[in-house]
Amino acid sequence: MRVGVLTGGGDCPGLNAVIRAVVRKGVKDHGFEFVGFRDGWRGPLEGVTMPLGIEQCRGILPRGGTILGSSRTNPFAVEGGVERIRENLAAAGVDALVAIGGEDTLGVATKLADLGVKVVGVPKTIDNDLSGTDFTFGFDTAVNIATEAIDRLHTTAESHHRVLVVEVMGRHAGWIALHAGIAGGASAVLIPEIPFDIEAVCAHVETRFRSEYAPIIVVSEGAVPADGSGMTLVSGEKDAFGHVRLGGIGDRLAHEIEQRTGKEARAVVLGHIQRGGTPTAFDRWLATRFGLQAIDAVAEGEYGVMVALRGTDIVRVPLIEGTGALKVVSPREYAEAQVFFG
Repeated sequence: MRVGVLTGGGDCPGLNAVIRAVVRKGVKDHGFEFVGFRDGWRGPLEGVTMPLGIEQCRGILPRGGTILGSSRTNPFAVEGGVERIRENLAAAGVDALVAIGGEDTLGVATKLADLGVKVVGVPKTIDNDLSGTDFTFGFDTAVNIATEAIDRLHTTAESHHRVLVVEVMGRHAGWIALHAGIAGGASAVLIPEIPFDIEAVCAHVETRFRSEYAPIIVVSEGAVPADGSGMTLVSGEKDAFGHVRLGGIGDRLAHEIEQRTGKEARAVVLGHIQRGGTPTAFDRWLATRFGLQAIDAVAEGEYGVMVALRGTDIVRVPLIEGTGALKVVSPREYAEAQVFFG
């Protein structure tokens, strides 16, 4: 049996660990051959492949990024895209496909599975916003990177008596901001799920300074003011999946705070630093377990499924469970966290 593997969407710590686990177990336990598709769905769409075997997987466990490359290619936005994928899979002798990705990549996988393509999904996203799984790999690494940044910023905020606004990733879900904010001892956390009142934020800043404490405010890139002015965009241009490019809420918030309170404020945008570098031990462990379960699903002929973490168990769920709805921070979870802020 010949199995194709691809990684789509934003890169993420732990992708190489999944690839390694899929290939090593697939070769050693099941006798499979593998082909790597380059750059997400562009690979099967354009027939771009690379050799993929145990030799290619040596030494990649601690590496960030993905040896297969990635992209935000959407074959359903290309005329005849599905047929081209079918033809290229057949030409490469591929019997089944392991697709590793987030909401968009697995959304394509879900549609292809409905059309009869034999595909198994592996969920990845630093945002941890995929339903169907308790955690996605990459999230723990991103939270640790953001937490370390917040730890470092406390000292400079105190030294200069400044407000520091830390902008982290999170388009529609504030999991990184919430977890890193609590772990890093932030003064406030602003997330996409709960629109924020800028007046309340400024009042909070002044309260913190009266107690001789320079505040750290963590904000998700997709957070929005309660005044209805909407998300802060880098540009209105959309990618192949219809997403606009977010960015700038940190600078926007720092400017408003400085103007309204007279306190010096600076923004720190962590950006792609959260995606890069060595994955944490947890993410390597989770990614490896996902990869082992995914190739077992292929071996057992169970397609149209996604592997998922439920408690401490790795299970298989229908692909639609991972992509049907985003997993977001609930008002209750956000309210419970407020005891740590202020």
